[in-house]
Amino acid sequence: MTKSTFAKTKAQIKSYQYYIFWGACTVAVMAGQIFVGAGYQSMSNSVKDLTEMIEIKMEWEELRRRGTSPYMPMREMIDPDDYIIWETIE
Repeated sequence: MTKSTFAKTKAQIKSYQYYIFWGACTVAVMAGQIFVGAGYQSMSNSVKDLTEMIEIKMEWEELRRRGTSPYMPMREMIDPDDYIIWETIE
């Protein structure tokens, strides 16, 4: 009941092809996961940027509604004599 050399070789070839097939499938699945993960990260960053833009727009509109100007002059244009200095009283 011993197998012939041809039968053993045929079984080894099948075994070799089996591991090649499942190795290729594993690599394909891992590459897909990396691709999806990178896409998710990109989408997350885009949504974060969009939310920040909406938040800035809402703050801008709130400042306009209150009647205060959202404009801040540049430091070079501010006269140091115009500063208000607050003193703490104990």
